[in-house]
Amino acid sequence: MKYVASLTRATLVAALGMGFGIPSVLAFDSGSTGADGALNPTVNTEIQLPESGILNYTSVNIPAGVTVKFRRNTANTPVYLLASGDVTIAGAIDVSGQDAKPTGTYGDGNLGDDGIPGEGGPGGFDGGRGGRDDQQLRAAIIRGGAGLGPGGGAGGIEGNDNCNTTTGYWKYVGTGGAHAFNVYKPSTRNYCANNYGPFSKAYGNELLQPLLGGSGGGGGRGGANYPGSGGGGGGGAILVAASGTLRITGSINARGGDGGGIAGTNVGGQGSGGAGGAIRLIGTKVEGNGNLYAEGGCINYNNSRRQRCGIAGNTADFGGSEGRIRIEGEAITFSGNSYPAYIGDTPGPVFLSNPPTLRIASVAGRAVPANTTGVADVVLPASASEGPMDVVFESSNIPLGNQVTLRAVPAYGTVVEATSGAIEGSAAAGSASVSITLPSGPTILQASTTYSITVASLNDRVLEERLSGFAQNERVERVDVTVALEGSAQATLVTESGKQFQLPYAALAAVGFRG
Repeated sequence: MKYVASLTRATLVAALGMGFGIPSVLAFDSGSTGADGALNPTVNTEIQLPESGILNYTSVNIPAGVTVKFRRNTANTPVYLLASGDVTIAGAIDVSGQDAKPTGTYGDGNLGDDGIPGEGGPGGFDGGRGGRDDQQLRAAIIRGGAGLGPGGGAGGIEGNDNCNTTTGYWKYVGTGGAHAFNVYKPSTRNYCANNYGPFSKAYGNELLQPLLGGSGGGGGRGGANYPGSGGGGGGGAILVAASGTLRITGSINARGGDGGGIAGTNVGGQGSGGAGGAIRLIGTKVEGNGNLYAEGGCINYNNSRRQRCGIAGNTADFGGSEGRIRIEGEAITFSGNSYPAYIGDTPGPVFLSNPPTLRIASVAGRAVPANTTGVADVVLPASASEGPMDVVFESSNIPLGNQVTLRAVPAYGTVVEATSGAIEGSAAAGSASVSITLPSGPTILQASTTYSITVASLNDRVLEERLSGFAQNERVERVDVTVALEGSAQATLVTESGKQFQLPYAALAAVGFRG
């Protein structure tokens, strides 16, 4: 069988605005309906996320010593925890990515789960599988799987290390998952330079609009006797919005999971850590002295977690990229620890309104579910790999005439790319297709499109002035927008003098840009 999984995610389009009033009135409205009542757990609790990912509480009180986790829904959306009143977190909220299983003779010695990667937290992405074992070390068998997500780490491959006294990297180990930063192939600090070799690409934006978790770490190459270990799962993504006071004296954990520990004779390569996730906190007041964690995962080494993490953003060892943390409030007095450091701002809209979107509608005539899981969303017969097949895209709020680039990432093997014909139909509901011969075996489909909007064609002088504020007060001639299945839409402002300024599409949408 051939399994084809597309990494699209449901897009929430409800626009929940800010409210403004006199000091005695709550300044921020979370939009919670209160339908789920009050959340007051007294013991460790796991909450099943609804398909929307949205939980509507009147108030939330997690006492010290109590941990709340969330079971992923079908679409693996982030957690949107809304409260019409106050939120107090004295205990813990855990949306972290999971560790990959130990492999070979390491740890528990259970060979049945060798190579299994860590699962991403809710809204995060799974790690890549460790490559299978093979006495002949055949490339098609021993190559490690790539981590899932827009910044998924590459799997380890066959061949020599490519590491010497000047430059190089280790081929056989997985690459850490990316999120806020690029992550490079692991290398030795003594013999190999940083920022060298293949890397996982950063994605997302500081606004956390849309909200995205961390990508999974790549799995290690398989060995002659044992598989490689899997990559760690990416940290999950959570938004906590309180119309009243949001108080954190406990912790919120969105760390990436660790690559699995590995040991044995002729064992495979090491899987790397998943990327940290995303934490967005919004309230009329945000206070407390608790801890916020969105660091990348590392590896399990010498029977200890979080070892050999490397350098955040320019990983020299086995760590995934750090994620992002954002706090928005009319008043922010939070004095706790934030890893990485949080970005503070006044409250913005909880959800984006009508952003440009792109999804895969069908593969070889078989419909792709609206809410995909990333695992066997479409199952094709083995004969499908014998020739080209059509992949059909659906778009919204993307101009007609643009093309879509499709990228097929197999669990083991070489990436295949193809470009579609022009998007047809209407800007509100467009479609395009591409013919491609997919690799055999489990395959992840990724896609993106880039288009340009001439500012003069918008005929909006006020908007022109606002856009120039993002470009050092130069007049902006056009806006280039890139939309992908995963990650947020990104924009590049191009001025009359040719200067370019990159920023999230969400930042432009906030000042009235639509295109």
